[in-house]
Amino acid sequence: MFFAHAWVSESDTGRGADAPNRRDGTEDWVLTDHVEKKAPVRRRKEARPQELTAAALSLFVEKGFSATRLDEVAARAGVSKGTLYLYFDSKEALFLAVIREGIVPIIEEGRKLLVAHADDPVRMLREYLFGWWALFGDTELGGVPKLMTSEAQNFPEVAQYYVREVIQPGKALMREVLDRGVAKGVFRQTNSELVTHILMAPLLHLALWRHSFAVCCQVPDMDPAAYLESFFDLVLKGLAVTPEGGK
Repeated sequence: MFFAHAWVSESDTGRGADAPNRRDGTEDWVLTDHVEKKAPVRRRKEARPQELTAAALSLFVEKGFSATRLDEVAARAGVSKGTLYLYFDSKEALFLAVIREGIVPIIEEGRKLLVAHADDPVRMLREYLFGWWALFGDTELGGVPKLMTSEAQNFPEVAQYYVREVIQPGKALMREVLDRGVAKGVFRQTNSELVTHILMAPLLHLALWRHSFAVCCQVPDMDPAAYLESFFDLVLKGLAVTPEGGK
């Protein structure tokens, strides 16, 4: 909002015909302030789905999927419930969008990160572990594993989508790291499928701890950097080729 000065005649200010005129026959003029209002800035419609998924993620992590109502999501996003239904026809569809738009792109970003260090399997392993935490675990999205663990059996279609689009691609990246290390003679031969499960468990534990006990209990929060350094050290020693021939 800003002010613009405007010259107006006294008759325009409401003084009417009874107001005295100047001796030269012209009307008196006065300086008045004219308020010019800016038109309200309207949000672009293209931004609304992202605003809705961001609001949904916050509420899902805070309250759980089942306990979150769509009118709460709409209110947090600053839109009406009717507007929400223009983009998402159900809560399940909204949750799928959270996964698709928030987590799936991280998988591809992680893939690019590993490709950049393809000649160094040890560096790839480190980038995977620390990158998982930086891109996913240490963000609001890090609350999704806890959410999926508690809600999977109630919403099997959402759970199946999560397994297909997040868990399986993430495991495939880890297997690629392990297989490359074996091919380079850096890691010993293992059952990469089982080892992938074993390596993912401590990462998920760190995320689950952050969004459960660390929130409500008087327990010391684990330092993620120290946790990951210790984990990486243990994994590296466990995968190292032994003098007996790498078995």
